[in-house]
Amino acid sequence: MANKKLQVWLPLIFSVVMIVGMFLGYGIGGNSGFFKTEKPNSVQQALDVIKRYYVDDINADSLQMGAIEEMMGELDPHSVYFPPVELKAANEDLAGNFEGIGVEFNVFSDTVNIVYVIPNGPSDKAGLLIGDKILKVNDTSITAKDISTDRIKELIRGEGGSEVVLGILRNGQSKAITVIRGTIPVPSVDAFFMIDRSAGYIKLNKFTKTSYEEFMQALESLQKQGLQQLIFDLRGNGGGFMDEAINMADEFLDQDKLIVYTEGANNPKREYRCKRPGLFEKGKLVLLVDEFSASASEVLAGAIQDWDRGTIIGRRTFGKGLVQEQFELKDGSAIRLTIARYYTPIGRSIQRPYDHGKKDYMDEIWQRYSNGEALYADSNKINNGKEYKTNSGKKVYGGGGIMPDVFVPIDTSGYPPVVSRMLLDGSFNNFVYRYYLQHKVQIDAFSSAADYIQRFNHMDDMWDQFVNFIPKDSANLSTLSAEQKDSLQRRLEAYLARFRWRNTGFYQVLNNEDPAVKKALEELRK
Repeated sequence: MANKKLQVWLPLIFSVVMIVGMFLGYGIGGNSGFFKTEKPNSVQQALDVIKRYYVDDINADSLQMGAIEEMMGELDPHSVYFPPVELKAANEDLAGNFEGIGVEFNVFSDTVNIVYVIPNGPSDKAGLLIGDKILKVNDTSITAKDISTDRIKELIRGEGGSEVVLGILRNGQSKAITVIRGTIPVPSVDAFFMIDRSAGYIKLNKFTKTSYEEFMQALESLQKQGLQQLIFDLRGNGGGFMDEAINMADEFLDQDKLIVYTEGANNPKREYRCKRPGLFEKGKLVLLVDEFSASASEVLAGAIQDWDRGTIIGRRTFGKGLVQEQFELKDGSAIRLTIARYYTPIGRSIQRPYDHGKKDYMDEIWQRYSNGEALYADSNKINNGKEYKTNSGKKVYGGGGIMPDVFVPIDTSGYPPVVSRMLLDGSFNNFVYRYYLQHKVQIDAFSSAADYIQRFNHMDDMWDQFVNFIPKDSANLSTLSAEQKDSLQRRLEAYLARFRWRNTGFYQVLNNEDPAVKKALEELRK
């Protein structure tokens, strides 16, 4: 009887078991069909074979990183891989802030010197001063000759709210000062100020997560001072977040004008248009660009040029028209992968060709100096670039960056080799730092950078000290041309202003004789 009952229920039991097995197979396999198992790809198979049979012990993580880097190397020049150790710094670069103590330092004569303390920052609250020398971070000495700047930053920075004890040397006396770390802003707006009663200047160094907010604060401040004409300096700005550039373009363009659109093989066309009334839709506008203005800078410049909204002045931009998105990997690393190309409102792709490899692609920038493009307007062209026309009939080009409307050659006046080395190795800045500490009371007495520019009359004394600062057997500054001496003295004055008013003071001094700024003012006054 029992056997008969079992025979009745067997088909149902088999069915249930079969269905459960099918679902288990589907779930475990992770594929679109039942009982399928995903086969490892060749890369994974190779790693497994190496790990199992290789003659020596290996670092599997290094092998995997190498494999990923090789794969990324086969793609475009802007798709990159960040190992875990590099990812934090890469993200901080565009975050607009980091966790630290809020000082700027330089290493002079193997000693860490504080050259700036952020007002109301952690170090300012703890009582640190410009001129203090940091000898120790907690129990670690940082006076060794071979210690790197990155290592010093690593020791000083840390989680917000944590404490760090700094061993300080001030006026020959040692002190131990405890600083509570906090969030330190990294401004992307280097400087903003009024050049005259109607023309203002804004300098942006990159497009971070806070750039649009900073830009708006600068623009609103200048408008309160009478802004009617704007010089927006994007020279050296390598890009960043495209959304920040789009938001800025929206402040210059009216109605629902197209700013940029993106498209890729796996990403359908997406348009980005103006969404709101802009803060500066009517005033005269000039954008300054050069060969290091790239990506988001080119998005902004392309939109302004295509709509005939302003004048682009300088030299041909870098030529990066690719959009990257960051994908986090399980081991804490990440890849920034190109997912689309961007196009200006009239359909221009700004991307330079990269079919001859990454080296040739990067070398093309330096070739512009040797082939005359950076020097002569008639050499400033895009070879085989496609020609377009704006609504006004102006010719513009695609396929290799943004061509400026007005060309300004690179400055070739130069300095003697010893002076150039001093500018690169920090000794020039060291001299100005020492001079500032000696004359801090006089410099701090100026009410503003503009007041300093008008009334600073100590250049003869500063120049004499600078001549004596340079080793006697390395250079004879009496051989400088009048133009070179004037340029070097202005740079000394600008560096000195930076210690008191940061980059705003620096650029206010330098811009007085900047050829691109001069040309921009000519265009604005036409």
